[in-house]
Amino acid sequence: MLLHAVLVLSIASAPPVTVQRPATETLHGESFTDEYRWLEALESESGEVAAWTTLQNDHTRRVLDALPCRASLEKALTPLMQIGGISAPSMRGNLYFYSERSGAQNQPVLKVREGFDGAPRTLLDVNAIDEKGLTSLDWYVPSPDGQFVAFGLSRAGDEMSQLHVLATSGGSWLADTIPGKAGFGGWAPDGRQFLYSRLSDPKDPYSRTVKWHLLGMHERNDPVLFVQKEPSRVPGAGLSRDGKWITLGVSEGWQRNDLYVASVDEWRRTGQVRFVPIAVGLDGRFDPVAIEGTTLYASTTFQSPNGRLLAIDLTEPAQERWRTVIAERKDAVLDGVSPTASWLVASWKKDVITRMELFRRSGSSAGEIALPGLGNAGIATEEDRDEAFVTYESFNEPRSIYRTQLTGPAAQLALWARPEVPVDPSMVEVSQRFVPSKDGTKVPVFIVHRKGLKLDGSNPCLLYGYGGFNVSMEPGFNATNWPWFEAGGVYALANLRGGGEYGESWHQAGMRDRKQNVFDDLYAVAGWLAANGYTKADRLAVMGGSNGGLLTGVAITQRPDLWSCVVCQVPLLDMLRYQQFLMARFWVPEYGSAEDADQFRWLRAYSPYHNIKKGQRYPAMLITAGENDTRVHPLHARKMAARLQAMAANDHDTDPILLWVDRDGGHGQGKPLTLRVRDAVDRWSFIMSQTGCCR
Repeated sequence: MLLHAVLVLSIASAPPVTVQRPATETLHGESFTDEYRWLEALESESGEVAAWTTLQNDHTRRVLDALPCRASLEKALTPLMQIGGISAPSMRGNLYFYSERSGAQNQPVLKVREGFDGAPRTLLDVNAIDEKGLTSLDWYVPSPDGQFVAFGLSRAGDEMSQLHVLATSGGSWLADTIPGKAGFGGWAPDGRQFLYSRLSDPKDPYSRTVKWHLLGMHERNDPVLFVQKEPSRVPGAGLSRDGKWITLGVSEGWQRNDLYVASVDEWRRTGQVRFVPIAVGLDGRFDPVAIEGTTLYASTTFQSPNGRLLAIDLTEPAQERWRTVIAERKDAVLDGVSPTASWLVASWKKDVITRMELFRRSGSSAGEIALPGLGNAGIATEEDRDEAFVTYESFNEPRSIYRTQLTGPAAQLALWARPEVPVDPSMVEVSQRFVPSKDGTKVPVFIVHRKGLKLDGSNPCLLYGYGGFNVSMEPGFNATNWPWFEAGGVYALANLRGGGEYGESWHQAGMRDRKQNVFDDLYAVAGWLAANGYTKADRLAVMGGSNGGLLTGVAITQRPDLWSCVVCQVPLLDMLRYQQFLMARFWVPEYGSAEDADQFRWLRAYSPYHNIKKGQRYPAMLITAGENDTRVHPLHARKMAARLQAMAANDHDTDPILLWVDRDGGHGQGKPLTLRVRDAVDRWSFIMSQTGCCR
């Protein structure tokens, strides 16, 4: 491990000693002793855990605040974090609804324009509601006529959205309020009713219900249309644009779901909602795109791991009558389909780069839409028009929004909004490489660094990965990387198996008993970066969050020799008990559960908490968690930090094991700008210190 004089602090740097209270249990014939099970309580449940967390946070603040580059990084990063952002608008008649954050605002503001180029008017500013910026606007959906907007608010990162409704004309809030992690399913055509879901018991993440609401009625009187029955089968419902059909998806993990459809007219007439099975018990995802008349358009991975689009006649929905509208491609993944009045816009991912193509309802292609470059793009459409907004960004181009009229593939993109950035995007170059993993599989990796950088093996490098849940890691612009590039740093984004970059087969190659493939992919990329002159082990940092936090936790325990430091954010780390906390049973289809003997074996093999070795010197580590996280329990970060601090043979002056529990944060969503600035300065000052470029 590289010793950096800048890390030798004048303060006492030994972490707090954690009391051990051994709890022993036997799983499938193997005995385990957990010295830190008492740290599984939340602070609200245990004053002792709260006091311990305060000691850890205070220690971490002393170490991070004393780093010599922290002040300069805070000065450099603050204006970069204040770069504004704007969303693609939702179009309703001549009204254009969008969110925008500018300058030092903590949270985005909901705005509306009359006409795409009209003067903006503020509808909702959550910054005025909460001066600390802890209240966030989670989502918003305008009614079909634009007279009302349903929206969700949560606080301090807990993601427990409370549904509200406001009137567009004056911005006044209606009395309608729906608590319990509400999700929106769609407005009825009259703009006075809507479909939604919520937790019937906010303390039970497996209690989701689908309900119907009429404006002006109390939510306790809302009809219940569906109730979740099993923890790992999660319902989600949507309402067709014409208000005649309810689609219900019941998901098992991220690789399959059952799909049902119910007639609203029949429900109104009989008083009974009848969900007709469309695709049940099939190995694939079925995601509704639109219903036009009695034709359901749905994308699926069933018998097509790279995705295809189906047309299903709801009057005769038998599988043998399904029609393929857009066929599967072997060289690209169908990332989504967006309907307009005249077209179906297909978004493809080819080697993680977005392509867009226009299709007629018949399935014939009209050709690709020319995008600004090789990057990541999305499109916002409505079914009543051919006007659309394209969002585009890449590693060296800021997130920009273009307006277009989709008259054909030659449609021109006109810039609608782009933030001004106080950096020069042209100073960096981007390349994509394909690295052979342990079993020979080619793993894509994007590499970004300053133009003309000498690749002599001495550069600091940050490697980022995720590898799970069918989530793709895509090109994106992040101005806060510029101080890193200016210091000679290399940024590498690895597209590991388990993600969705190459379709469902790529996802399944990195889940359950094949999870080790993800870790091997990461190690292969790390080794390739060193072998090809980008960096070396004592200048290579690795970072990931959530499932990526699990990735980095495994990386530090399986291959501590590869890294100078690790940033492990909101992680899963105790894989033998994870399913017992919060909403984690949703993830059993992805990981498996130690309650099953066969699944226990593969989880035991890589569970980071259970593979720490006493006397091993580990890379420096910054572990973060959110006390209000409703997804990943902070117990994982607490226990891992305590065990590493007790067992590792680290020199705490040079290779500290640090824990930061954000008491005003959750899994990361909705965090105010002030706290995001603090977190970015923490991460970069830690990484730069450990990779030798903290000055």
